[in-house]
Amino acid sequence: MTPVPPTERRLRELDMLRFLAALLVMLHHFVPRLGGWGVENHHYMPGIAQIAHFGTLGVDLFFLVSGFVILMSAWGRGVGDFAVSRVVRIFPGYWFGVTLALVGFLVVGAAPLNSPDAIRPYPSNLTMLHPGLGVPHMEIVYWTLWLELHFYVLIAFLVWRGITYERCVAFMVGWIVLGVFAQEADFTPLTIALMPSWAPYFVAGMAYFLIHRFGSNLLLWLIVAGCWALAVPYRIASVTKELAWPGVWDAVVTGGVTFLFLIMAMVATHQFDMVSWRGFTLLGALTYPLYLVHETVARTLAHFIGSALGRWALLGVFCAVALPTAYLVHRFVEEPAQRLLRPRLKAGLVRLRQSRVPIPRNQTPARKTAEVAR
Repeated sequence: MTPVPPTERRLRELDMLRFLAALLVMLHHFVPRLGGWGVENHHYMPGIAQIAHFGTLGVDLFFLVSGFVILMSAWGRGVGDFAVSRVVRIFPGYWFGVTLALVGFLVVGAAPLNSPDAIRPYPSNLTMLHPGLGVPHMEIVYWTLWLELHFYVLIAFLVWRGITYERCVAFMVGWIVLGVFAQEADFTPLTIALMPSWAPYFVAGMAYFLIHRFGSNLLLWLIVAGCWALAVPYRIASVTKELAWPGVWDAVVTGGVTFLFLIMAMVATHQFDMVSWRGFTLLGALTYPLYLVHETVARTLAHFIGSALGRWALLGVFCAVALPTAYLVHRFVEEPAQRLLRPRLKAGLVRLRQSRVPIPRNQTPARKTAEVAR
C-alpha cells in the first residue's frame, strides 16, 4: 500500500468531537466538586451530579479519536519523524500544566492525591513516566496521558516496521487478541503493555481511519464490532464506588459507548463532511490545554471564592475561567514552544541519520567529525 496522500481537507468534525469530549470530562470533574474538593462531595448536587458522572465517557471518545488521528499522522513517516511530531505536540503544554498544578497546590496549601506534598512528585511528573515509578499524578487527568503514551510506543513499532494496510490489520487484531490472552493468563508485564481494557478504543479508531481513507469492507467492520463488544463490558466493569449508580450505570454506559462508536462510524463514512466551520479548528486546538488545566483552575478558584458563590454561579465561573486559560496556554505556550522545538528536534534527527553514513577508510576521525558538524 502506497503512503496515504495528505488529507484534502481538515477533518473539523474530529476537532468538534475532541472539544466535546473535553467538555464532558470537565463537567464530570466540576459538578461533583461544587461543595468542596474531594470525592466525598460527589453527590452534592443530587440528580445533576449523578448525570455528570457519565461525562467520564469523554475519555472513551478521546481514545477513539486518538486511534484515528495517530494512525493518520503516522502513515508514511519514519519513527524519528513520528516521535518528533508527538513530543512537539504533547510536551510543551504538558510541562506548563504540571508546573501550573504545582503553583496551584502551593497557593492553596494542598497536595496531589496520595502525595505528602506538592513538590515531591513534580520532577518525575514532568517526564510523563511517573506512573511507572509509582509516583502520584499532579492532576488526576494524567492517567489518560499514560495510556496514550503506551499507544504511541506500540504504534512506533508499527511505524518502524513500515505501515501498510495489511500490517495495520494484523497489528490491530494481534493487539486485541494478545491483550485478552495476557489478561486471561494474568501475565502482568504484557497486560500493562497492551492495556486490554482500553485497547478496543484505539484499535477501533484505527479501523475507522482505514475505512475513511480506503473505503468500507467487511473485515474492518468486524474489527470495529469486536472492539465494541469488548469495550462495553470492560467499561461497565470500570465503575468505582463514587460513580456507582445501581440499575443505571450499566445501561447508560452501554448506550453511551454504543453511541460513541456510531458517531465515529459516521465520521469514517464521511457523514460529517459538511462540517466546515473554521471555529472548530480553534476549539480542537484548545482541547488539550483545557484538559490539562481545568482541574487546577477550578481548585484554585474554589479555594478563594467557593464559599462566596452559589453552586451554579461557581460552575459558571469555573467554565468562564478555564476556557480563556486554555486559549492563553495554546497561544502563548504551545505555539511558541512548538516553533522553537520542531526545527531543533528535526536537526537532531538529521545529525543522528548522518552518524550512520559509512566512513571512507582513508578519512580520519577528525575530518569525519568536522563534516558531520557541517
